[in-house]
Amino acid sequence: MAKTKELTKPALYGEGLVENYKNFLNNGKTERECVAQIIEGARAFGFKDISEYKKLKEGDKVYVQKMNKAIALFVIGSESIETGMNILGAHIDSPRLDAKQNPIYEKDFVTYLNTHYYGGIKKYQWVTIPLAIHGVVCKADGTVVKVNVGDDEGDPVFCISDILPHLAQDQMKKAGSEIIKGEDLDVIIGSIKPNKNEEKSDEDKKDKKKKDKASGKKIILKLLKEKYGIEEKDFESAELEIVPAGKARDCGFDRSLILGYGQDDRSCAFTSFAALMDFSCAADSAKKAPKRTCVCLCVDKEEIGSVGATGMGSHFFENAVAEIVEKTMHSYSELSVRRALANSFMLSSDVNAAYDPINAGLYDRDNASFLGGGLVFNKYTGSRGKSGASDANPEFIAKLRGCMNGADVAYQMAELGRVDQGGGGTIAYLAAKYGMNVIDAGVSVLSMHAPWELTAAADIQHAYNGYRAFLTLV
Repeated sequence: MAKTKELTKPALYGEGLVENYKNFLNNGKTERECVAQIIEGARAFGFKDISEYKKLKEGDKVYVQKMNKAIALFVIGSESIETGMNILGAHIDSPRLDAKQNPIYEKDFVTYLNTHYYGGIKKYQWVTIPLAIHGVVCKADGTVVKVNVGDDEGDPVFCISDILPHLAQDQMKKAGSEIIKGEDLDVIIGSIKPNKNEEKSDEDKKDKKKKDKASGKKIILKLLKEKYGIEEKDFESAELEIVPAGKARDCGFDRSLILGYGQDDRSCAFTSFAALMDFSCAADSAKKAPKRTCVCLCVDKEEIGSVGATGMGSHFFENAVAEIVEKTMHSYSELSVRRALANSFMLSSDVNAAYDPINAGLYDRDNASFLGGGLVFNKYTGSRGKSGASDANPEFIAKLRGCMNGADVAYQMAELGRVDQGGGGTIAYLAAKYGMNVIDAGVSVLSMHAPWELTAAADIQHAYNGYRAFLTLV
């Protein structure tokens, strides 16, 4: 009798966590790429799309995704979902440049991609560095063409030019926000050999063939047609993101740091996802479902206010919970959805500004987070007088402290920076509107929102440990 082939168990994300994290960054430079990786990994752990279930029972593992750019993953608990969920909520969008809908143009023999920056960036940081183009082009016939150029070995890269120092006297007198204007963040995607004499020739102006031959834009469009089968009009329904080219790398002689693009907030999204996967695997091994339904939520558009159908400001998560309620309870009730949300605990898994010794005056050192110091709990964010903040209840913080201490998790309490210096927000206030207990909890980041950000490798492990412990909270 032939032996039944044993299914290979998926490798735990906690094993080789930092290398897994760097791979996630390298292969997830857009929201779509992150969601694709999450779905692939989740399915390996036995998660199924909600459409594959007629009913859900304790221990079932399910996900709901929206437009390939937001996803919620659930491990169904033994208690009624009305008693609340343990939610790890992060965002997977990062500051970048987006191609405009009519993006390709040529100017004096150089061909450009016209862009609009996304999120809070220092515009001058994006010039002269190697750039890649990731995204999709959706054709009128329904075909979706994936674009990924600049990150594979042998790929060309792209860049934005800057003024040479010899001619930059006027530029250098400007404020940092004005050194590079938004409309000047156009990416060089090609060039042709100039022939100024030919360009001025009346004969050439009449000769359409020579003019077409000399057009750099037409050359680029021809290449795009040959490689991707796309026409210029197809850019009207494209989503192309211009991101730093290159892989996440160890930083420092001691390799204690990670230098990579998009660590705000993919450092928290990855560790939240990894914690839920390994938690679900442990529950399977113990053949025992968790008491409370546990969730990893990854949303889009946080960097521009959590707007749109895939942002936390939408009804995406609320609708996902409604679907879970409908498939877990004998009869659907809107009140059950509201109870499930109101009784939940949530870590708004988002990064915090790491203390910068070179710019120490921007921080209250006693209330700052440090690289390598552990998972950062931020009671409130907002700016100046806590404007736009979600202020966590001390009873909930005490409960979390007990949980972290019991699991021997390294953590620190911190604020973003000095009072009146500035500030920022997360998705916490949008979760708090349901009445749930929520606090920001994430990784310290140096050079936040720069093309290349710094985190401590130890903090990736600390975040994973903290998120994993949180999922056991009752």
